[in-house]
Amino acid sequence: MKNIIVKANAGALTNFEVLDLLNSRGASKDTTRVIASETVSRSEYKVYDYLMETAASTQTRESVTKFSDKCKDFKLAKAEILNIINLRPSSDVELTPILEKPDEREIDIEGILALVQELLPPLPTVEAQKENEQEETENDEQS
Repeated sequence: MKNIIVKANAGALTNFEVLDLLNSRGASKDTTRVIASETVSRSEYKVYDYLMETAASTQTRESVTKFSDKCKDFKLAKAEILNIINLRPSSDVELTPILEKPDEREIDIEGILALVQELLPPLPTVEAQKENEQEETENDEQS
């Protein structure tokens, strides 16, 4: 099945949306993928591999949509929302550079960070660390 472009240059995409597109085209972690794939180019696989190491790999369409909708309360620009979704900041030091003139606009940084924590899944490295810690704890208990 071929993807159809509904409207070219309709706007910027989140990393999640790009990853979702690549998945729909057959991209995967399979090591034989590049040789066997006729629909996904090598450069697209490089993008896929990169995105699998970012917040996009743990996000869902529902979490991204919910977060975008709730961000309207903070009066953020579309580009700011997109960058927050892509980068998933967890502290004010990570969030502040994403926002244009946050002090002048009186943006509730703590509120945005709480929303990120509540609606956007953790980064893949954080999730992997928690799984490793849990496995270590279980192994220690068995010993």
